[in-house]
Amino acid sequence: MNKWWHQSLKYLLLLSFIIPLLTACTISDTVKEQYPLESVNGSGNQTSYVYRAANRSVPDVASDFNEQRKPKQQSETSTERMFLVYSDEVIDLQQAPDAPEDTLIEINSTEYVRQNYSSSFLQAYLIASVLDDLFDKGKYGSGKYRGYSSKDTYKPKTTYRIPTVDDKKLAPPVTVNRTGSVMRRSKEAGVSSSSKESTNKITTKPATKDKIVKDNKQKNSTSKVFTKPRTSKPSIKVGKSRISRRR
Repeated sequence: MNKWWHQSLKYLLLLSFIIPLLTACTISDTVKEQYPLESVNGSGNQTSYVYRAANRSVPDVASDFNEQRKPKQQSETSTERMFLVYSDEVIDLQQAPDAPEDTLIEINSTEYVRQNYSSSFLQAYLIASVLDDLFDKGKYGSGKYRGYSSKDTYKPKTTYRIPTVDDKKLAPPVTVNRTGSVMRRSKEAGVSSSSKESTNKITTKPATKDKIVKDNKQKNSTSKVFTKPRTSKPSIKVGKSRISRRR
């Protein structure tokens, strides 16, 4: 019983370490491995990354994010626009104006939302308690920005740009399907035909005549192969617990 209790305690402690690590992973870490990066805005702690999920609806993408990490609040399900609020970022899902079958995934840092978004605009999607926490009870939220799909009409403080090489290193896009064939190198690869012929030939060395060299100690010994066995009995000496035999 004690052994079972100790094993259970070990597993509970292990889970207590693993679960915080899993929840610490942000949604952006997952998105940048699945969707191509389309646009970037801001720098430092004020950043906005826009990805495109081709042939994915807004509710489908929101459902994926919910399974990966539950948000503090999610706006009502809509095919046009949804918001997911996390402790360190706000995700703005929008139906792409140029391709309604695609979804634009805008991942904004909390500071970017505070400096650019309009709090009055977000009131239509988020509850008051979340807005108070997000905008520090009215200290922020005076911007006019309303998301990437309307960036030309409701402009943020800084303009969006095409991702640079450094941007792609921070958030590398995945634009190709990871399919292909595996090629195995032949054992005979890189071996010339001459070397193949040489390896296929069976070479035989001429037999050498071996000589038997007698030891110096055997020079005076007889050349007989068999010797006559001894017929005398071995002498036995009686002593204290020891018997010696003549060898």
